[in-house]
Amino acid sequence: MADIVRAAISEQTSAVIDAVRMEIHSAVSELRTEFAAMSATQVTISTRLTQIEERIAAVEEGEDKEWVTVNVVNPDPSKDDWVAVFSPAKFNASTCSPVTGEEEEPYICTSPIKFKYANYSNSKYTKTGKTVLKFQLINQRADFSFVLFSGGLSTPKLVAVSNFITFANPKAPLYPRLAQGKSWDEMTVTWTSGYALDEAVPFVEYAVKGQAKARSPAGTLTIDQNSLCGSPARTVGWRDQGFIHTSFLKNLWPNFVYTYRMGHLLSNGSYIWSKSYSFKSSPYPGQDSPQRVVIFGDLGKAERDGSTMYADYQPGSLNTTDQLIKDLKNIDILFVIGDLAYANGYISQWDQFMSQVEPIASAVPFMVASGNHERTWPNSGGFYQYTDSGGSAVYSTDYGMFRFCIADSEHDWREGSEQYRFLEHCLATVDRRKQPWLIFAAHRPLGYSSNEWYAEEGAYSEPMGRDDLQKLWQKYRVDIAFFGHVHNYERTCPIYQNTCVKSGNTSYSGVMNGTIHVVAGGGGSHLASFATEIPNWSLFRDYDFGFTKLTAFNHSYLLFEYKKSSDGKVYDSFTITREYMDVLACVHDSCSPSTLAA
Repeated sequence: MADIVRAAISEQTSAVIDAVRMEIHSAVSELRTEFAAMSATQVTISTRLTQIEERIAAVEEGEDKEWVTVNVVNPDPSKDDWVAVFSPAKFNASTCSPVTGEEEEPYICTSPIKFKYANYSNSKYTKTGKTVLKFQLINQRADFSFVLFSGGLSTPKLVAVSNFITFANPKAPLYPRLAQGKSWDEMTVTWTSGYALDEAVPFVEYAVKGQAKARSPAGTLTIDQNSLCGSPARTVGWRDQGFIHTSFLKNLWPNFVYTYRMGHLLSNGSYIWSKSYSFKSSPYPGQDSPQRVVIFGDLGKAERDGSTMYADYQPGSLNTTDQLIKDLKNIDILFVIGDLAYANGYISQWDQFMSQVEPIASAVPFMVASGNHERTWPNSGGFYQYTDSGGSAVYSTDYGMFRFCIADSEHDWREGSEQYRFLEHCLATVDRRKQPWLIFAAHRPLGYSSNEWYAEEGAYSEPMGRDDLQKLWQKYRVDIAFFGHVHNYERTCPIYQNTCVKSGNTSYSGVMNGTIHVVAGGGGSHLASFATEIPNWSLFRDYDFGFTKLTAFNHSYLLFEYKKSSDGKVYDSFTITREYMDVLACVHDSCSPSTLAA
């Protein structure tokens, strides 16, 4: 397909748009050719001119994003003018007042995907009435329009609407994300498309290089607007999410590089294909080889074109994403432990997030935990009653020498709860001879954090956080517990019941006696302040964006590193060196009481 995007130009029409004459020129490029004008539409209202022009640059076939240049000429400019991107292109510009308080300005009945102030790239816009804005679009299964508003975000007034543009195949299969399957030799592939089941049959084609290709069928789900919890997701923030397909690639050989692509078999017998991707299959449980794991939380998303979007408060997101992409060849599996996209009820933001992380999620297992921005909503069965989202995620997964027990801090974790029983089973059933490195993770700090609001409450953790769980961490000798939610980095000593139980800072050997707690919530969202007083169990704190990395070199040696997102360099680290007998050793509250008579 030679051109990836095309302009949909309407025939000459006339309409009143704030007593303005709007002239729209559109051009579409061919691969390796110059721009070629296709057609133009004029709407004459008066002798005054407002002009919006889009030009689409060429990309290789199969690409899912594009840059668009918008030229604005406005005879009546204002510092409050702004240009919004809408998709679908037809929208409702009426005002819709907030319902729950979770809605954000501009209060338009159809929320734009993103926007820029007209003076973003030209500080003299208010004098000249001219500006050039560049937007990066991603394929979101519908057409697009660019709209000029005056009046700022609080009192938006529509001035002009561009012609509509669209990707060559808006329904194309996009944004693959990998995840560990239920078994170590299984990989889950999930992607998004615009194809319903009655239009096409989804599947994944995959193979080891040089071997015969296999195909795995996929299931399909979609989300209905009325199934969502409340506003803005059910109202102004609603956008059709398309169809979500999931396929399970089973019986994979360990440590092999597989290539794959998503396909859709149309009713006429033809195929629609995605780009080709690759991943390395998981090692056999207990395999003695270097294995590298990245863990952090609260990533969020941000626009590479500088646009503003709803819930736009994750300034470190792109730096973190880019550092991970840069070092991807040295990452085997990745965990984002809650607060993923910060969509906050604006559905289009999930596409933006998936597009941002696609280079990572398409290449290594992209594992997640449930955070408050994925789960919390009143009377929906969660542990908290705030307004945000709905869902649940608690699971275990094995990767080589690691066992991961992932908790859902938005549901009851206390002793006697269903989740508590699940977590104990996860911790109790690991064979530490094969998988010596036992990791616990959850979104909210259920362990230790000297964040200022936890310090004010006096517990230095989520209320009731460690009351019961520390029994499990100690009994089953969890090596490290990871948390997000607090947007900074902090590491404790090996600790139990508020007391450091092993000395040292950068090197630990032999019996550990307690669990090291790590807050790694600096993935991208706005940073959170620490308490002024530093508890004696807090060994390292950093008010910056970053992520953590574990490298298991073998069954006896583990390296922990904290890296800043700004430069990818290591700013904190420690090692654990021990033998299997050290794991078996009894420490305080880790062994059942016994007597000689027993």
